[in-house]
Amino acid sequence: MRRTTFHFPLSIFLLSSFLIGCNFASPSPEPVSVTHTYIASNAFILNPERGFFSPYDLPGPVGFSSLRATGSTLVHAEIRLDHWRETDLPEDALDDLNTNFSDMRDAGIKAIVRFVYNIGPYPDSEPDASKKQILRHIDQLTPLMENNADVIAWLEAGFIGAWGEWHTSTNGLDNIQDKQEILFALLKALPETRSIQVRYPANIIEIFPNVLTEANAFDGSIQSRVAHHNDCFLSSDTDVGTYERDGTNTIIRDQAYLAELTRFTPMSGESCAPNPPRSDCQSALQEMSLLHFSAISEAYNKTMLRSWKTAGCMEEINNRMGYRLSLSSAEFNEQVRPGGDLNLIVNLRNTGFASIINERNLYVVLVGQDETSPYKIKLEIDPRRWEPGTTIFIAKLHIPSNAEEGAYRLALWLPDGYESLRENPLYAIQFANENIFDAATGLNVLGNISITESAGGKFKHGKNFIVIQSSSEKVMP
Repeated sequence: MRRTTFHFPLSIFLLSSFLIGCNFASPSPEPVSVTHTYIASNAFILNPERGFFSPYDLPGPVGFSSLRATGSTLVHAEIRLDHWRETDLPEDALDDLNTNFSDMRDAGIKAIVRFVYNIGPYPDSEPDASKKQILRHIDQLTPLMENNADVIAWLEAGFIGAWGEWHTSTNGLDNIQDKQEILFALLKALPETRSIQVRYPANIIEIFPNVLTEANAFDGSIQSRVAHHNDCFLSSDTDVGTYERDGTNTIIRDQAYLAELTRFTPMSGESCAPNPPRSDCQSALQEMSLLHFSAISEAYNKTMLRSWKTAGCMEEINNRMGYRLSLSSAEFNEQVRPGGDLNLIVNLRNTGFASIINERNLYVVLVGQDETSPYKIKLEIDPRRWEPGTTIFIAKLHIPSNAEEGAYRLALWLPDGYESLRENPLYAIQFANENIFDAATGLNVLGNISITESAGGKFKHGKNFIVIQSSSEKVMP
């Protein structure tokens, strides 16, 4: 970390504009701001809700404790309902699933979930269930999903047809009316904090002809929660029917739609076969960027994955999957009086394929000499809006007038959005920088400040650490 006196004209302009309207009397000059620059890291970062995932069949006596050691924070949980195609789900099966999710929570991982009645094969698949039975099962599964939404990264629509992939239904559910009814029932059962992926873009477009916009993203509406997964990524000219409708290749239309949709929703999947040159590094990187991939299977297709490693792009794919946030610089006054203001400008860059998908808050934290965090405040900034490219955010914070003088570490904290996981540092986001992350607390430390009466500047009574103003703005792609 390097430190220089603050003289950057753009930052002066931004800060002066930001402080308009805050007309407090200043008995002495405000403490000078200092620019801190940070070194970006090329290392793999084990962050939540992104990256390569491992497949698991549930329910069953499965352990997840060693998964993070393999470099993964995600599992693909294929929940098998084969035994109950015509009956209710038994309580012991639901209990086993609750145990599986509890084990995930203890292991510091999350699941991409799909409920299925068979594992194919194609075209003569084993049976799925009737629509009536599926809706009954969704009703039974609602408490399970509500109680474990914290460790569900997102759902795949599942249930219908071979592998739950929305084709080859033995109960005649290969029509948009039945698919929509089942999808909407599942959306109602799953908490609004989570999205559901649909296998075929054509089905999404039939239900929502107008693509999700930035204005409607994350508003909790049904459309804002419908996403896409591709389980034959790069495996043919149409990704084995992913981009095909009534014998017509629809890749141009579908990818234009998905390029917008996936800015705000999770995109993941797997490959079902290598298909060079379409499955080679150049195409893979281009399409993962276009479609904002957050995660992909480490199990399928092994031949294609080995080709990425051989060709030299596997490390880049592994690092860029989902979001990859790094700090460029932060400007703040290193001294502030009790009752004074802390002014903060942060420049960060997202070099990943995608944004943060699930809701989480951004906090500014001051850590005292005794390693406690007496001052912690949430900013009114949504980190899900930090799309690939450069972002600047600004915060003006009031230090309590009764704050204890002394040295503090200034940090940013991006914990999980669920209270059940908030204090677990395994679920906090680490910036891709050298020597700033505290793994024990999940904090990203920007530098040190001193709270001291000698700092001078404006003074205002108030016993709370509060946000006076905060804002975020994307600067460039």
